Amino acid sequence: MTRKDQARLYTISDLASEFDITPRTIRFYESEQLLQPESRESHGTRHYGERERVRLKLILRGKRLGFSLAESKSLIELYNADSDNTEQLQRFLELIELHRRQLQRQKQDIAVLEQELDLAEQRVRNAMPGSTAN
Repeated sequence: MTRKDQARLYTISDLASEFDITPRTIRFYESEQLLQPESRESHGTRHYGERERVRLKLILRGKRLGFSLAESKSLIELYNADSDNTEQLQRFLELIELHRRQLQRQKQDIAVLEQELDLAEQRVRNAMPGSTAN
């Protein structure tokens, strides 16, 4: 069997470099049981297969979308258990809707805070000596 016939393996450094994260981040995901190296050499070098590379990509995508690690983990576990991915896709849609509602609430909260800051700023400016509003 040639090297080309073997499944591609990645070191922790390979994955950290590819995804612009630290090896410590990958070790953290391991400790949270989100990733599992396929093998470890006697001197501790971890090797990850394509499956773990894809899982890492999904974890980081979920993070960018605002998903918690628990939410990402549940989606990944559904992927492994659901042969046609229907349950996973449905859960993904639910999480998207949940996060969309949270973002809408945050946008409303920010708008209210901006109005309060504008009012506070105006009161302070009006209270300053020499203000034309006095």
